[in-house]
Amino acid sequence: MERWSTLDENVSFPIGHFEPILKFSNEDRIHIIGQIPGITKTLREITQHLNDDQLCTPYRDGGWTIIQIVHHLADNDMNVYIRFKRALTEDEPVASSYREDLWASLHDYRNTPIEDSILLMEILHKRFLTLLHGLHPDQFRRTIQTEVLGTISLDIAIQRFVWHGQHHIAQIKSCITSQRW
Repeated sequence: MERWSTLDENVSFPIGHFEPILKFSNEDRIHIIGQIPGITKTLREITQHLNDDQLCTPYRDGGWTIIQIVHHLADNDMNVYIRFKRALTEDEPVASSYREDLWASLHDYRNTPIEDSILLMEILHKRFLTLLHGLHPDQFRRTIQTEVLGTISLDIAIQRFVWHGQHHIAQIKSCITSQRW
C-alpha cells in the first residue's frame, strides 16, 4: 500500500513539496526572481503542440485537466501579485484565500484559450518583475499571513511563487510523458 501512496504523491507533487530556504541571501533572491520569466516560456513550449482533447486530459486520475492547470496558474499569479502589494503597503495583511477547486469548475476555465492565460501571465510577470527589482532587500522581510503557510516573509512568498509555477509545469510534463504525446 505504501508503494501506491508514494506513486500518487510523486504524480501529484513531481518536484516535491515546497521547502523554503530560510536563510535566504540576496544572491538566492536574485536567482529565484531570475526564474520567473522561464515559467511562461516553458508553459508555452510544452503546451503549444497540444490539441483540445489533450488539453482536456487530467494530469492524473481525479486531477485537473491541463487547461485547468494553465488557467489556475494565471489566477494564482494575479492573487500573488496583489498579496505582494498588500504586504508592501499594509502591516501583516491577511491574504485572502479562494476556492481554487470551485474556480477551476467555472465556465472560463473550459472556454478560454490557454494562450489568453499565458499572455496574461507574461504581462503580469513583467509588472511583478518591475516591482520586485525596485525593492530594497529589507522590504523582502515584510510579512503576510496566509492560510496554508501561516505568517511568511516576502522572501518565502517569492520562493513559493516560483515553486508553484514549476510544480504545475512538472505536472503537465508528466502528463505529456505518460500519455506519450
